[in-house]
Amino acid sequence: MSIRLRLTLWYSGLLAATLLVFGVSLYVFMNWNTYSDVKTQLKATSDSLRPGVYGKVLNGRLTLDLDYQSRSQLGSVFEKDMYLQLINYQEGLITPSGNLRDLGNISIPYPDATSNPKEGFVSTYVTIGKAKYKMMTYQVPLPYEGKLIGLLQVGAFTINEDKQMSGLRTILIFLSVAVVLIAFTVGLLIARQALRPIERVIVATRQIEKGSDLSMRIPEGGPKDEIGTLVDTLNKMLSRLELAYNELDDAYKVQRRFVSDASHELRTPLTTIRGNIDLLEKMWSRAKDQDGEAAAAGLRLTADHFDMSSEAMSDISAEAKRMSTLVNDLLALARADAGYVMEKEKLDLRQLTEEVVRRAALLPRNADWKVGDLSKLREAPVYGNHDYLQQLLFIFIENAFKYTPSGYVELSSMRREGHVGWMIRDTGIGMNPDEIPHIFDRFYRADESRGVTVGTGLGLSIAKWILDEHRGSVEVTTLENEGTTFVIWLPIDFNLRADSSIIVETDRDDD
Repeated sequence: MSIRLRLTLWYSGLLAATLLVFGVSLYVFMNWNTYSDVKTQLKATSDSLRPGVYGKVLNGRLTLDLDYQSRSQLGSVFEKDMYLQLINYQEGLITPSGNLRDLGNISIPYPDATSNPKEGFVSTYVTIGKAKYKMMTYQVPLPYEGKLIGLLQVGAFTINEDKQMSGLRTILIFLSVAVVLIAFTVGLLIARQALRPIERVIVATRQIEKGSDLSMRIPEGGPKDEIGTLVDTLNKMLSRLELAYNELDDAYKVQRRFVSDASHELRTPLTTIRGNIDLLEKMWSRAKDQDGEAAAAGLRLTADHFDMSSEAMSDISAEAKRMSTLVNDLLALARADAGYVMEKEKLDLRQLTEEVVRRAALLPRNADWKVGDLSKLREAPVYGNHDYLQQLLFIFIENAFKYTPSGYVELSSMRREGHVGWMIRDTGIGMNPDEIPHIFDRFYRADESRGVTVGTGLGLSIAKWILDEHRGSVEVTTLENEGTTFVIWLPIDFNLRADSSIIVETDRDDD
């Protein structure tokens, strides 16, 4: 059963119950009011006639009759369709009024003396011909010397009143049924119109379900009632779902690219290693085929053989080292994705930086290595991980050496507003400022550097993760063919938990 039909049924049922209560109340009130006039008239007539009833002994029998004054009042009273009957229980005589005899000498039904009748109103049915008519009677017991000897009945037919009440009852029933049917029909139309936005919600969600088009929105219209609020809420939810879906889709694409790039980077050194091993195996196999297995132990290799073997072993060593570095980088990023929490302690940045400066001087490079002012690092303790902060510095320094074929790379310190940092400045090839937002993506390498330098594109991704773990930030200033400057900031007080960020500057001011 639809919600529209349920609402209409509830509404119609409530209306029917209301009409029932109203109709019954109206009918009861009209019934009481209609018959009240008849009862008042009957009781007033009975009260006026009762004093005129008297008993007398006639021929040894006790009879009941009305006095002359009461009889004189009967003419005006009984012209109003009122009837009188005087019952004598002793003799069993019934004295009806004249207008009652005119109806065919009928009598009003009366109770037996043994039933001890009480004074009050009773409803009886009188048969006239073959038809029965309802009569309302007011009866008064007549005692004589402490015994019930008779009964005075004053009655009136309630044909008109009954017809009036029957008509009222019919009208109430007919109108109630008609109003409920009309209300049910109108209620269905109103409910359909009121619930039309929900139908639009259903249609839109079905289209999204079938076509997976999360960009679809539910049409808004009408007043901002509960349904309008529901539509607005669903549209906002769809917007968030679309955003989350797009983010997941982008993450899936990044993951696929990551797996593809990682596979490629791992396959290249493995191919080199396998090629050199195959070369060595062929050399030794050819030597064994020429001199026999027994002479293999005393085989004399030429200088060319030694040169080729040396080059092959050198390639194997270099590619194995490269693959080891790549695996370590992938392991570090895997830890980052798994929510690895670094162990941190209070560190002296000056001492840590001096260790990096000493080891950086031994790195392979074509540019000069300069160390600037490191005094800003004094009395600036930070809360961090010693090994990872050293790795962070080496990543930026090695990148600077890699992209600086001539000139210099300089390391210095900076300090401002509760933060301390390093500035790594080079005079290398630089990069397009539009590429800065992507340099921290995994396996991303600027177009200018591809084919010029070797690398996996994972170093800066690891550096960004280390910065995030230390609540740090990095500023990048670059210009093509003029070099790049990285400024790395760390909070002196680790309680200052500013989010890590990348601040991009598209030009630089060389001193």
